[in-house]
Amino acid sequence: MARILIVDDSPSQLLGIKRIVEKLGHETLTAEDGAAGVAVAKQEKPALILMDVVMPNLNGFQATRTISKDPETAHIPIVLVTTKDQETDKVWGMRQGAKAYVTKPIKEEELVAVLKELLPA
Repeated sequence: MARILIVDDSPSQLLGIKRIVEKLGHETLTAEDGAAGVAVAKQEKPALILMDVVMPNLNGFQATRTISKDPETAHIPIVLVTTKDQETDKVWGMRQGAKAYVTKPIKEEELVAVLKELLPA
């Protein structure tokens, strides 16, 4: 199965997302903010990244842009997972390089569908 990086500054959100991902049989890596997420992405090269937006240091939009513009990590699909539910947020997130956008509170079936769509079979 795949290695998936979850980047979220909320311990409860991190745990909830981790449970869903691991239930599907995937391995998880975690980071508590955007800067740490960028560092883990460069070091570990996960198959996919689930990225919160509202975080300290580097926010999810900035981290997504950094990862998607770096030749070393540009191939990694990023899914923004956030409470920011405005259409403008979604458009902006996709412009930063995200491949999908999931709003919180997370619906497990929606996250599962996105993972199945973006991960190689």
